[in-house]
Amino acid sequence: MNTLTDTYPLSNGVGIPCVGFGTWQVPGGQVMETAISTALAAGYRHIDGAAAYENEPSLGIALKKCGIPREEIFVTSKLWNAQRGYDRTLAAFEKTMADLQLDYLDLYLIHWPANKKQFAEWEKLNSETWRAFEKLYKEKRIRAIGVSNFHPHHLRPLMENAEIRPMVNQIEYHPGEMQAETVAFCREHNILIEAWGPLGRGKLSEHPVLTRIAAKYGKSVAQLCIRWCLQNGTAPLPKSVTPARIKENAEIFDFVISDGDMAEINQMPPAGSSGLHPDMVDF
Repeated sequence: MNTLTDTYPLSNGVGIPCVGFGTWQVPGGQVMETAISTALAAGYRHIDGAAAYENEPSLGIALKKCGIPREEIFVTSKLWNAQRGYDRTLAAFEKTMADLQLDYLDLYLIHWPANKKQFAEWEKLNSETWRAFEKLYKEKRIRAIGVSNFHPHHLRPLMENAEIRPMVNQIEYHPGEMQAETVAFCREHNILIEAWGPLGRGKLSEHPVLTRIAAKYGKSVAQLCIRWCLQNGTAPLPKSVTPARIKENAEIFDFVISDGDMAEINQMPPAGSSGLHPDMVDF
């Protein structure tokens, strides 16, 4: 990967830009519009959104204003937990499309799996939701479909009942949080890993291992983490509302982390995790 617009091929042949711009916790309104315009000016062409972020109307306005052809921007949204199930999924998708003012989505994800803590028939609920995703995909309303925060034991029953397999799994992934079992399962089944929270949600900025290695390359810890995600074959989704940092986070193609440094980072003990586990969440 040499530029922000270089792509990973998904299992259906659709190309997804290797680095995305995350929008979690970005307030709607002018803050969101400015962040998106800054990211697009910096070269990002992959925007990761979600209905639960409550900023999709502002994202839609920013995309309308940017002047960049629609086909050049890869837009993701996610189905929130309260809208699981076949009919609710279809209705939620229409709401997202109206908020974004788009005719199609590039990628739609199930934000979190239904779990047995909340639902006796959690497997069935995930499958019903996925059936709606398949319908929208077949109708060409969405170019690619996938999941988020799914572990292998969520993916297996979903895939057993699916006509179309997930193309993406977006998980928490950063130094100190590699989710090796999930990553290995997804690679075995040709499911691309997207990395949310690639900077450890700011918790890694002063980590001694990362600060030492970043200094070797004359880079920030954030740049090191994003580059590390790429060199591990994942698609990182860094987020910032600060123009200088948005630009800085894109400047990760002028250095390569050595094999030795990659191995040291890969072997870091747990650090920077959100603590969110898909089997334990109750939202």
